[in-house]
Amino acid sequence: MKKKLLITLGIFLTLIMTSVVAVGVASMNAPKHPSEYHIGIQYEEALTSDKPMLAVFYVDWCGYCLRFMPKYKILSKLYDKKFNFVMINVEDPAYSKLSEDVGISGFPTVYILDPKYDNRVLLPNSIYQNLSKFRIELDRYLRIRSILDSAEKK
Repeated sequence: MKKKLLITLGIFLTLIMTSVVAVGVASMNAPKHPSEYHIGIQYEEALTSDKPMLAVFYVDWCGYCLRFMPKYKILSKLYDKKFNFVMINVEDPAYSKLSEDVGISGFPTVYILDPKYDNRVLLPNSIYQNLSKFRIELDRYLRIRSILDSAEKK
């Protein structure tokens, strides 16, 4: 009886240690900064495209930005044919004028930027924190843009 108890305890401890090691390894490989995600294309390239862009303005020290990036990555896979995805590090001097022009007041800030129609749509955090609400807004924008495209062809 004592031997069975020791064997069971040994198996249980082995399982716990394996789980702890697996979690530790996974957290070591997880991105520690939003910029490590490398989602989408450069802003300058998106400006020359006919597609609207979904731009996230972030800073590497922002925990909220880091937590948002997995959602942004999912959206980039779902909407890659309809939107250009752009990550803009606000601390990069190359984007200081753009950041000032759009009025960044917190992080992350998410905009739909549409160079074709010179349009900007700020998406509040109440929308971008919820993936289903986010998708509803993106689909709504695409419906409106298709109406504009149709009117332009007439």
